[in-house]
Amino acid sequence: MTTVTDETERSHGESPPASPSIEVRNLHRFFGTLRAVDDVSFKAFPGQVMGFIGPNGAGKTTAMRILATLDLPTAGDALICSESVIDEPDQVRRVLGFMPDSFGRYPNMNILEYLDFFARAYGFRGAGRRDAIERVVDFTELGPLASKQIDTLSKGMSQRLCLGRTLIHDPDVLILDEPAAGLDPRARVELRELIQLLATQMQKTVLISSHILTELGEICDSVVIIEAGRILASGSIEELQRGGMEAGEGEEESPLLAEIVVTVLGSTDELERWLVQQPFVERVSVAGQRATVSFSGDDDAQHELLKALVNSGVRVVSFEAKTQTLEDTFMRITRGELQ
Repeated sequence: MTTVTDETERSHGESPPASPSIEVRNLHRFFGTLRAVDDVSFKAFPGQVMGFIGPNGAGKTTAMRILATLDLPTAGDALICSESVIDEPDQVRRVLGFMPDSFGRYPNMNILEYLDFFARAYGFRGAGRRDAIERVVDFTELGPLASKQIDTLSKGMSQRLCLGRTLIHDPDVLILDEPAAGLDPRARVELRELIQLLATQMQKTVLISSHILTELGEICDSVVIIEAGRILASGSIEELQRGGMEAGEGEEESPLLAEIVVTVLGSTDELERWLVQQPFVERVSVAGQRATVSFSGDDDAQHELLKALVNSGVRVVSFEAKTQTLEDTFMRITRGELQ
């Protein structure tokens, strides 16, 4: 198993603060013989967006419910802003916001009434309650819909309202379980922008699960990959793309392979033989006028390969490079195990 190193625990390349906002310590949750969460440990820091990914039934929601103080672990512990979810659940709830994967809709209640209900539940009174509601409505841009009945909202607006409810007490830590599920492309982009603002401008810690890995790849600083209740790998996305192993002293870092697709004019009879002799070329396949190359070099090396191709007389039509995506990494690391 790959663990999060000090380097990958850092947010946006900065040194981490003295203590993490989320610290999961050897967490276990068993249901009879089912090990839903099996010895899970990781950390996340202020300003960090951490993706929590895995197939259905991997244990993501169970772990998130424990972090949100909605369930108790069989063994281990989790600290939210240094407070134990077991020993100090009331203190944890003051600093944590949990957005579940399903949105509770209540009849005969509009957006303002809904937010007012949750503000009262968190103990806000008078001007403080009005300020909290106004802050959330302004951030989520729900003002024009303030008097709209919540059971008539679109999926995208419902998710904005659910996020607003999660933010009503201005928590330091956010646990978001599948917040983009069922959203159209525009709503997903808008939700992603809100999450990025919460992390970068407000320095909140965000732990987010999603099956839309392309979205997570764009907003997460690091990811934890879990399957069958156990962590398979964790760290920065780039680290996992490199194979998930940090280079030790005297060792070379595993290469980050790029897939280069070269389209040419004319004969390709000698192209494959020529390519496999070039530096950093790992594998080559040729089909028609297109060659696909697995390449371990950096951008400068890609430039040199393209220059060598042209200088050798190859009539290059296009030269496109794509690094491994988070989805590719997920498929490589997970095994499809079921519980």
